[in-house]
Amino acid sequence: MLKVAICGASGYAGAELLRILSGHPLVEVATVTSEKSQGMSPVALFPQLTAYAGLVFEPLEAEALLKKADLFFLALPHKTSQPAVALFHKEGKKVIDLSADFRLKDAAVYEEWYKTPHYHRGLLKTAVYGLPELHRARIKKARLIANPGCYPTSAILGIYPALKNGLAGAESIIIDSKSGTSGAGRQSDARYSFCEVNEDFSAYAIGSHRHTPEIEQEISLAAKKPVKVSFTPHLLPVNRGILTTIYLSAAKGLTTEKALSVYRKAYQGEPFVRVLNAGELPHLKFVRGTNRCDIGLVADARTGRLIVVTAIDNLVKGAAGQAVHNMNLMMGYPEETGLGALAVAP
Repeated sequence: MLKVAICGASGYAGAELLRILSGHPLVEVATVTSEKSQGMSPVALFPQLTAYAGLVFEPLEAEALLKKADLFFLALPHKTSQPAVALFHKEGKKVIDLSADFRLKDAAVYEEWYKTPHYHRGLLKTAVYGLPELHRARIKKARLIANPGCYPTSAILGIYPALKNGLAGAESIIIDSKSGTSGAGRQSDARYSFCEVNEDFSAYAIGSHRHTPEIEQEISLAAKKPVKVSFTPHLLPVNRGILTTIYLSAAKGLTTEKALSVYRKAYQGEPFVRVLNAGELPHLKFVRGTNRCDIGLVADARTGRLIVVTAIDNLVKGAAGQAVHNMNLMMGYPEETGLGALAVAP
C-alpha cells in the first residue's frame, strides 16, 4: 500500500484529493497538513469524508513528514511549495506539486508573471509537466511532477492536435474560458462570496492571467515554434467546471469531419479525453466530478476558423484528478485506478 501525504489538504484541491483517494485501492493517506486547520480532523471540515476520521491536520513541517509518506501531494499556493518540494525531492521522495512553482521551464518567465523569485531553479529542468496526454512517457520515469493548471489543461488539450497536425495556424489564437468560482481557491475574499458572484458574469485579468505563459509553453511544442495567445478568463456563477472556446485560423478547405478524424486519432486510447460527434458540444454538467475532458469542434468555412470547445471539472481534471492520474503513471498502476467511476450527480 502506497503511503501518501497531502500538504494543503483543507483547500478545494486538497479536499478533492481526499475524496478521490478514499476510493483508491492501492493508496493510504497517511498524513494531511493545514496551517489554518491544524489540530482538526478532515471530517470536521468535510463531513462527507468519513474515511479520514482518524486523521488530524498537522502543520507543514517538512522534516517531520519525511518518514510518514513515500509520495507527497502539495496543494499549496505558489511560492509556498518551493522549499517543501525541494526538501522532499532531495530526500528521494516522489512529489506531485499542484501549484505553479515548477510548471514553467524558464525561471525568468515565472518571476515575470508571478512577481516573486524562484529559489530552486535547478529543479525546473527536473520537473515534468504533468499532462499525461502529452508527456506520459516522461511522467512514468519522473520523481517530480508539475501538475498543470486548470485553464491550461482545458486550453492545451483543445489546441494541441490542431497545431501538431497542421489543421490550423499558430497565429491569432483566441482562448475564451469560463470557470466556476472554486477555481479561485478556498478563500475569504469578498469577490467570491455568494452575493458577489450570484446572478453575475464577468471577465478578469485580460491579457495578464498567470496561466497564459503555461499555455504558450506547451502549445509551442506542438507548433515547433514560439506561440502567443490571447487568453481571456471569465468567472461563472457556478461552483465548479471550466468551459473553454478556442478560435484558430483553419487550414484551407478544412471540414468538421476532417478535424474530428484528426482529434479522434490524436486522443485514441486516452482514458480521460472524449471527442464528441459532429453537432455535439461539451456541457459542464456532463464532466462535473469526473477526470474527463470533453471536446467538440466546428470548422467554420465562412470565417475560415476552427472553433474548439472543451469542458473539464477544474477541481478534478484541472487539479486533483489529474494529480492522481500522474501518481498512477509514476507508480506503474493502471491509469484509471481510483478515477474511472468518478462522478457527481448533476
